[in-house]
Amino acid sequence: KQILVLGLDGAGKTSILHSLATNHVKRSVAPTEGFNAICINTEESQMEFLEIGGSESLRSYWKMYLPKVLLLVYVVDSADHARLPMAKQLLHQLIQNNSTLPVVVLANKQDLEGAYCITDIHDALALSDIGDKRKMFLIGTHVAEDGSEISSSMQDAKELIGQLVLETQ
Repeated sequence: KQILVLGLDGAGKTSILHSLATNHVKRSVAPTEGFNAICINTEESQMEFLEIGGSESLRSYWKMYLPKVLLLVYVVDSADHARLPMAKQLLHQLIQNNSTLPVVVLANKQDLEGAYCITDIHDALALSDIGDKRKMFLIGTHVAEDGSEISSSMQDAKELIGQLVLETQ
């Protein structure tokens, strides 16, 4: 019943998970070296998130965990234009052999100057090439200042993930 959280290093996976778990913002600056597991309980379900670091040395583990999960949450840094082609390539490689796995793409760091908007992220990741058979969602997110409550987009992402988990169980 795991939800796999992947994306390039520095995309904001750990900060997003912490925000989803606590409903409060705590920015993480240290990259995840290895794995990070978090359980989040909602009224409807218990969700176990497994984040695997995005550095090149850890990406070989991504595919090993993919067949065991209910859902893929893929986080991209909307302001890191230079690395979007790499993020696109990795996402397409991950899901090419699993045509039914639901995917939630979080276009993170929407609050940064120069961040691509959702339509630009959609195009940069070539999400329309992924096919119509799977459930796929794209949500713009950001993690605001430390200690504040999570943004409405993060709340929406949390509710969507919870709904998808209920549907796939």
